[in-house]
Amino acid sequence: MGYTAPNGRSRFAFSSRHRLQAPNHQRLMALRGVWQLQKLVVSYCDWGGSSRGIRAFMEAHLPTFKEKNPQLEVVTELIRGQHPHLKGLYKNHNDRVVCVKNMTPEEILLHATRLRNALGRKVIKLRTRHVTKHPSVQGTWTTALKF
Repeated sequence: MGYTAPNGRSRFAFSSRHRLQAPNHQRLMALRGVWQLQKLVVSYCDWGGSSRGIRAFMEAHLPTFKEKNPQLEVVTELIRGQHPHLKGLYKNHNDRVVCVKNMTPEEILLHATRLRNALGRKVIKLRTRHVTKHPSVQGTWTTALKF
């Protein structure tokens, strides 16, 4: 005998996979409603084999990516003799570069979407596991306590 809600569903109606995926509107990253990625530069070589995937990406996925992101300026750049990369330029004057050599068009689309969703902040290494603005005033615990 399990609990049944008034709508006829049990409390275990949803599987765990529904909780793992966030809704689409929560995965998009904008700060206060403003998209942070201003410009996406797609650099490739028209001859090299490592650029094969990005050339296919530019034919298949880039036009739809531009249509879905009208706030974003997308520029293609021909650089001969270099490995392909994506470069994201953000509003806070930071940039991120992702090398996409020998990747499939779907993987490149995933990296372009991640650049679009990122806030553009620099990655800071955490020094401790717990970060707080108000550290403990009690001090660290020790066994050598004298009264």
